[in-house]
Amino acid sequence: MNSTVHEAAAVSSAFGVIAILVGGLVIVGALILAVQLGSGARRREPRRPLPGEQPRPPASGPVGETRERREPREVAPGERLTPHGLRPTGGVRGDDQRRPRWNGG
Repeated sequence: MNSTVHEAAAVSSAFGVIAILVGGLVIVGALILAVQLGSGARRREPRRPLPGEQPRPPASGPVGETRERREPREVAPGERLTPHGLRPTGGVRGDDQRRPRWNGG
């Protein structure tokens, strides 16, 4: 019986187990370091505001919501639109301020 093959197989499997253990320890060490760095960064951040420092609504009550229909801005025919050339949406206040409704049927 040739025991050299069995010894070589045992040694190579031992190296595999050791490599897996070392790799696992490296990963665990990296995770511990990441948690420590994250907690240090959190300590350097400004504290959260206290309840007395929170913003308050105005004394007149909440701001009302306004709804209005805007007329679209016209684009010259043949003019090429690029993202930096687009103007803000909505042009001027429209004459007809009635809410649009779906056509029945």
